[in-house]
Amino acid sequence: MVQALVLAFQDANGAWSLAPIQRMTADLNFGDSIKITLVFAAVVIPLQTLLALGMALLLMSRLRGAGFFLYLWAIPLGISDLASGVVWLSIFTDRGYINSVVGALGFGDGFAFLSYENPVSLFVCAAIAELWRATSIVMVILLSGLQVIPKDYGEAAEVFGATTWQRFRHVTLPLLRPSLQVALILRTILAFQVFAVVIALAGRQLPVLAEEAYHFYYDIRSPNVAAAYSLLIMILSLVFTILYLRLLRTRDAELGRG
Repeated sequence: MVQALVLAFQDANGAWSLAPIQRMTADLNFGDSIKITLVFAAVVIPLQTLLALGMALLLMSRLRGAGFFLYLWAIPLGISDLASGVVWLSIFTDRGYINSVVGALGFGDGFAFLSYENPVSLFVCAAIAELWRATSIVMVILLSGLQVIPKDYGEAAEVFGATTWQRFRHVTLPLLRPSLQVALILRTILAFQVFAVVIALAGRQLPVLAEEAYHFYYDIRSPNVAAAYSLLIMILSLVFTILYLRLLRTRDAELGRG
């Protein structure tokens, strides 16, 4: 981190300079990479949180077969980002599984999901792949938080006539706030670093910040500009981490602050 910070404020000769920052902001894909990264995080993170919360609540319900779902949903945890991207590439590509099924059923030649002419479709495919890949991480964190909530609170609320929704809203969610805080911070940091899934599905057609850092480091051979992009990712991560810490401040933190 220190080395990246130093490189971001040095030119190619090692002299202190704002040239890397200026070149980064002048990059053709700079604005698009920020916009797409932020929109990607704004779409994926809430959906993942809702899905993960539903999955965790289903596992806590002790329904028959819940253990099977736990193992099923945990599969993506053992798959790397790039491998996940390749899996979904085989699904969405022109000759992939979806279009093969569509063609076999006689519904035409299918749809060009990953065409540069369909940027919305590219974005949706990348978002679906990332939802599948990383929702399990959030689910594990929320499941751990649910397991440490004393059952006495919910049972007491039920005795006083609270409905299932009221118990969830006024008992479970407040007590789950520390786990939600951790999950959102971790997931946001990973969302700003999203790279392998996007590059496997869309290549340079869907620019994101981490991809631009990679492009400048390996393709253009400019580690200083790559460091500037890394610095920007770190700043965004810190800003959102502070935001989550303030908005989802736990009771212990509030008492300590008071």
